[in-house]
Amino acid sequence: MSQVTCDLTISLDGFLAGPNQSLAEPLGEGGELLHRWQFEEAESNVAAREGILAAGAFIMGRNMFAGPGPGAWGEDWRGWWGEEPPYHAPVFVLTHHPREPLEMQGGTTFNFVTDGIESALDQARKAAGSKDIAIAGGAQTARQYLSAGLIDELRLHIAPIVLGAGERLLDGVGNLNLEPTEVSGTSLVTHVRYRVTR
Repeated sequence: MSQVTCDLTISLDGFLAGPNQSLAEPLGEGGELLHRWQFEEAESNVAAREGILAAGAFIMGRNMFAGPGPGAWGEDWRGWWGEEPPYHAPVFVLTHHPREPLEMQGGTTFNFVTDGIESALDQARKAAGSKDIAIAGGAQTARQYLSAGLIDELRLHIAPIVLGAGERLLDGVGNLNLEPTEVSGTSLVTHVRYRVTR
């Protein structure tokens, strides 16, 4: 049976992004350092990287698709990833601004969902078939799904840095029971899988 997963890279002090997020620095000040493990130690982290993209459908927040800041994006905005995003599957973007689906190269289609997290999850389940559904981020989207008890497995990739401020993952999510099921890592990251229960 498929499950809902969530892969996120965080700092030791629990931040997914540094302070002062902007279009120029979408991950905030120092936020790029969180993801060094994916590039500088790519060969040592193949399984974790493949796991992030193995889902049959993805859900993300508006800021992850369009960057920080309120309001609608221009119709020419096509995401951060170029013409062939890494997802190669349907992606459901939570937003308050309706938009027609955006088909990209490599099988990624961005679908814009204006009626809430449950609707996005229902649509993602249908699109994923027997494969997992991945909550791709950002922090606010992950918090909403965790608070609603809709994530089965949380996979944290913990970078050995301290950001001190920014966008924290677990603020306000309530009482979570996290059962660690697997731990691995390299010098730039510790991967921890948690089964999420309430």
